[in-house]
Formats: sequence, structure tokens, C-alpha cells
Amino acid sequence: MSPETARRVAANEIAKGDVIGAARFAGIQAAKDAHTYLLALDPLPLSRVTVDARVDADFIDVLASAEATSTETARLHALTAATVAALTVYDMCKSVDRTMTIGPVAVVD
Repeated sequence: MSPETARRVAANEIAKGDVIGAARFAGIQAAKDAHTYLLALDPLPLSRVTVDARVDADFIDVLASAEATSTETARLHALTAATVAALTVYDMCKSVDRTMTIGPVAVVD
């Protein structure tokens, strides 16, 4: 994103509201509903989901994690959370900056 967009997000000056807060909420909700988006994914009871975002000079770094109450891993839930959080940032900022890009998205163990 442009440095001006990043500055406006950090200063909470985006017309649609609190970009980071909305992205966090959307990401957490997406992790809980990941099985509705990924058809081969079974519903998984999650014990914890976190979505953190850090505004830098010309980008926002999103880090999501998810933990399950079972022995299954929740990597796809975390990837869904991070991606939906990034899409939320784009949606809320697109009136200011149409040059934004999303990616890369990766699993970090």
C-alpha cells in the first residue's frame, strides 16, 4: 500500500473506521467458519484464535494463529484468518488506495 494509506490506517483516519480492529474481528470469525469456505475441511473446535496486525511504512503485516482442542492442526484456519483479515484491510482502504496488493501468505511454524 502507499505510505499515505499506511499512515492513515495507523492514525485511524480511514472513513470506514478502525481498519485493524475490523480486520482482527473478521479474521477471527473466518477462522471459526473456515470449514464453510474450504469444503474438504471438517469443522474443528478451536480453543484459541489470534489475529495481530502491525502497520509499517508501506504495508500491514498480519499474523494469525489458531489452536484446536483436538490433536488436529489448525493451520488452514489460521491461513483463512490471515487472508480474510488482509481482504478486510483492502476492502476498507480501497477508496483511498487501489494499488494495494495482498501476499504472500505462508505458514510459519
